[in-house]
Amino acid sequence: MRTFARRPRVIVNSDAKNEADDQYALVHALLSPSLDIRGLIAAHFGNRPGRSDRSMLDSRAEIDLLIDMLDQKVQVENGAPAAIPDVRTPAPSPGAELIIEEALREDAEPLYIAFLGPLTDMASALLLEPRIAQRDVTVIWIGGAGYDEPAEMAAKPEFNLSNDIAAAGLVFASGVKLWQVPRSTYRLMSVSYAELDLRVGSCGRLGAYLVEQLVEWNAHNVPTAVEYRSLGDSPAIGLMLNPMCGQFSLRPAPGFRYDGSYDFGVEGPPIRVYEQIDSRFVLEDCFAKIALATR
Repeated sequence: MRTFARRPRVIVNSDAKNEADDQYALVHALLSPSLDIRGLIAAHFGNRPGRSDRSMLDSRAEIDLLIDMLDQKVQVENGAPAAIPDVRTPAPSPGAELIIEEALREDAEPLYIAFLGPLTDMASALLLEPRIAQRDVTVIWIGGAGYDEPAEMAAKPEFNLSNDIAAAGLVFASGVKLWQVPRSTYRLMSVSYAELDLRVGSCGRLGAYLVEQLVEWNAHNVPTAVEYRSLGDSPAIGLMLNPMCGQFSLRPAPGFRYDGSYDFGVEGPPIRVYEQIDSRFVLEDCFAKIALATR
């Protein structure tokens, strides 16, 4: 494995047991030698009827399983078990404390914090320690609706946002450096079962698990027969490896209404919104690293 003299510090916050794509993003991050992984945080994914009533702990168990498969030692902390009560009240957690500790650490290297689910723990960290917004910290969020989506799509609340709308509004208004990968962009990270079987499924216990859990999730949650899934969380890792692996625009941070729609009457600090991602770079790098790690 190559070594690197200077590496950005990285924290990944993941609702790992919500769907089947967080697993690929987490493995990609852990197998990337140019990233200095300072910790992983287990995130909740709401409390919808029929879903888990212990979603954060389910995410923690999934993160621990992946680390065991990779035979790595990584700091893992629990995030908040539910959304923040309101924009003035944090949901303290060990995960939020990890964010604060790393953000305030005197270190020459920048800190990237990738959020693959809700922004609960980032909002809590900012409420507990507002100085974070002035530090060399970049928040990368997979979430929010696209800004130019068709009306029928835009009317549907984006899932990660819907699990803590108050937290998203707080983070967007905070002034922290923010890169957003909205739904219209992350949904274009599709891979087929055939590609996964060929490139990942034969890569030992880890590869077999990554493919099987994805197919199983589709079988139980998608009403029609499909043979693909979007690895929508993977852009967060690709952007830490190569911030220019996508096209973005700078726009004022919008607010959020109670239903999750954007409030463009609010013009907050500028944020970077990625409108396109180089899926070839992101997915090929992920699959190659899995193959190299398991051969």
